[in-house]
Amino acid sequence: MSPTSAALAAQQPSPSAKAFAIPVDTLSIALSVAGDPSRPALLLLHGWPHSRALFHGVLDELSGDFFVLAPDLPGIGDSRGAPAASDKATLAHILLTAAERAGAKDIIVAGLDIGGMTAFATARDHGKRIAGAVVMNTVIPGVEPWKQLISDPQVWHFAFHGLPDLPEALVHGRKRLYFDYFHDFLAGNPARIPRDLRDAFAHAYMRPEALKAGFDWYRAFEADARHNAERKRIDTPLLYVRGDAGGRSLQPYLDGLKAVGVENLGSRVVADCGELIPVEKPVEFTGLLKDFAALAASAAS
Repeated sequence: MSPTSAALAAQQPSPSAKAFAIPVDTLSIALSVAGDPSRPALLLLHGWPHSRALFHGVLDELSGDFFVLAPDLPGIGDSRGAPAASDKATLAHILLTAAERAGAKDIIVAGLDIGGMTAFATARDHGKRIAGAVVMNTVIPGVEPWKQLISDPQVWHFAFHGLPDLPEALVHGRKRLYFDYFHDFLAGNPARIPRDLRDAFAHAYMRPEALKAGFDWYRAFEADARHNAERKRIDTPLLYVRGDAGGRSLQPYLDGLKAVGVENLGSRVVADCGELIPVEKPVEFTGLLKDFAALAASAAS
């Protein structure tokens, strides 16, 4: 199978799932959907440089308890159109609107990396529209340890991706090589990230517009940081999750979230795991989402 064919195959959801697109303003948001729409919804948000294929391996397991929706973030993969802005509150509104139009209710939003920043934005800025948020393996712009992390040489790409035009010029035509550096660096065990999934991720950014959309998420960090640094009471249940392979302490992230107003905060550490928890540790991933959904439902009753 050629790399392109493998990429297309990896982008297909499981046989029990369906793929379709939802219009939101001038955008088209592509979703993989599984489960009964009468159940509570689970909206799964990928990060950079991923696509909704990140979650295809866990859709079947989660669909027994949830109406599961995994979108390509605006402009990525099969999603089309550029959002008016790339700040995470705007992305959160677009993705929640797509989920609601697909029939989602009692929504828990779970995301990692950029998707985790967006999941936080759903709790902060759209809390009345969701039942809970799960933020995985990311720092929130403007929320400590943000200042410490962006000064870390290992996080050099935040500054690079924020530059105008240059990242596109240097990465175009080299996406698979460039993306693989991050997959290998951030994984607990790079061998757990299969070749066809890596191909699918690179394929999702094949269009110049998609590559720009991904870098624009980083270009919006300054606006995100100013917005998030303003303290606001956040009552929506929030779970913060990290894989332990990165070696970073959980506590500074929890302290930062409490400092900006998160009132109902839990945490989990996934052992022997890096950033891509749904791929590296799918059993633990589905289990922590089910546990959190039960706690969020109990808190709401």
